[in-house]
Amino acid sequence: MNHERADAALFGDALSCEDLARAAFLPQPLAPAWVETTCARAEIHLSAIAIIEDSRNEEEEGPQGLALRRIEAKLDLLLTLVGNLNAQANADPRVPLKWSAQGVRMPAGNACVEGSTGLFRMQATPWLPDPLVLPAAVITCAPGDDGTPSQWLQFGPLPDATRAALERHVFRQHRRAVAELRAQRDAT
Repeated sequence: MNHERADAALFGDALSCEDLARAAFLPQPLAPAWVETTCARAEIHLSAIAIIEDSRNEEEEGPQGLALRRIEAKLDLLLTLVGNLNAQANADPRVPLKWSAQGVRMPAGNACVEGSTGLFRMQATPWLPDPLVLPAAVITCAPGDDGTPSQWLQFGPLPDATRAALERHVFRQHRRAVAELRAQRDAT
């Protein structure tokens, strides 16, 4: 498969994001039981992120709301500190990604092999040190738009609930990126 067809398969009909994030692909055989466990953990991970991020958007009023915002700020600081300690100890490198709920395009190492399976690992949000891990298969290896070696990974097999949680996460990331662009545009 060439990279145009891989882009169409992963991003053609799906909402996608471009990020600079800590991520890696770990090639390995995927046993069905391991895939099931990995997907269940990913679903829990994504659901927890959604609950935390969505609760931050709720407007609390009165003295209890202010107290809750203070506690939330302290927890944010604590999570950031723990995340930074973890990142210094065993972090994947920051790499440019284009990703959707279908898969990801990322820089490839020298050992990129089409058809290989493994685990895609990504820091899904900067405040959470634990990475999101998804089963994936390499659908193509080719030079990217800038000429650097890239690999296209298709997520799966993912249960419907995990795919839905991933779609919601991509939507929130995309919405945040659009809001940041608007804020930058309005500031100039």
